[in-house]
Amino acid sequence: MTTTSGGTRPVWDDLVGQRPLVEVLRQAAGGEGMTHAWLFTGPPGSGRSNVARAFAAALQCVDGTGCGHCEACGLVMRGSHPDVTLVRSETSVLKIAHMRELVQSSARFPSIGRWQIILIEDADRLGTPENPRTGNALLKAIEEPTPRTVWLMCAPTRADVLPTIASRSRHVTLATPTAPEVTDFLVRQGFEPAMASFAARASQGHIGRARALCVDEDARRRRREVVSLPARLTSIGAVMSAATELAEIAKAETAAITADAEGRELQQLQAMFGSERKDLASRAYRSALKALEDEQKQKAKRRVLDVIDRALMDLVSVYRDAIAVAVGAPGELVNEEIRADVEVVARGASPEELLRMIDAIFTARQQMLEFNVPPQLALESMATALRLPGGRS
Repeated sequence: MTTTSGGTRPVWDDLVGQRPLVEVLRQAAGGEGMTHAWLFTGPPGSGRSNVARAFAAALQCVDGTGCGHCEACGLVMRGSHPDVTLVRSETSVLKIAHMRELVQSSARFPSIGRWQIILIEDADRLGTPENPRTGNALLKAIEEPTPRTVWLMCAPTRADVLPTIASRSRHVTLATPTAPEVTDFLVRQGFEPAMASFAARASQGHIGRARALCVDEDARRRRREVVSLPARLTSIGAVMSAATELAEIAKAETAAITADAEGRELQQLQAMFGSERKDLASRAYRSALKALEDEQKQKAKRRVLDVIDRALMDLVSVYRDAIAVAVGAPGELVNEEIRADVEVVARGASPEELLRMIDAIFTARQQMLEFNVPPQLALESMATALRLPGGRS
């Protein structure tokens, strides 16, 4: 992540593997090809929100370059610029009431900056073609912005965003950083080369994930547990155990994240209401507490899905490695540390069968994220499809 607190480096310097895109945005910040709405797309971990924030800093920069040392750049990168509104969601869908507030704020002219900027990190959560109400609340503001308003929206792909919004935005696609690029970045951050190399491969270009793997032994342990599963899927009993193990890993990781966050949120609510919270007849406090509990349940559900989604991508990396081994592809594996397990998987199924297994993983992902299938059911169905047919040596 780019930082500017007290430094003099341009805001673009730590955007890994995005050199061509940076040049486009640099020119736009200087006035060449500038427009009022931008859509940043790229796979998880490619740095969509980091690129959008660096662009916001360049737009507010006193000389329009994203110098990294002026007050405007520092305020944007620290998240405290009054004319840059950052919107992120920990639930599955952004709330329509929040979007209406954004529409009102977007109509204001900037107070100290060059632009009024609205940065939405999860534009894919603005609704669906079947239920577009949240996105529609923004549509008129995006269609007819004030002269100094800019919308910056991030999503995995253009198809994840409502067509009415995507069609009104300039679309830029981020590249997935290569393992050497991520390794170099991590080494410059002070990590040991061996750890940096492992994290770069294991994260598959996901910068935040790579950093987490470098600093968190628990994260490395949980990943080892996930990638060790495919070689063990040789019986129905092992398949059912694997599905349960995946669900439990996700629940444990989510609980560790959620407990602290929920405790802080409850303390903030209690401090807001003061002594009034002790009054059992206080309708306002009871209503606020109920709203907080409902929101926390939605956040917890989304966090579980996000953790499972990451685990599924780790599983996919094992099957892709197995295909590479089966066809004799040169180069280092993503999971080089467990090459022996990867070879077991490669011997147990043909490349065509391995491709079908990858498809089963993506089907489970779609069932959970798009169709709200309970994770345990989706994982059991997936694990059954991942059972090694055996017999190949």
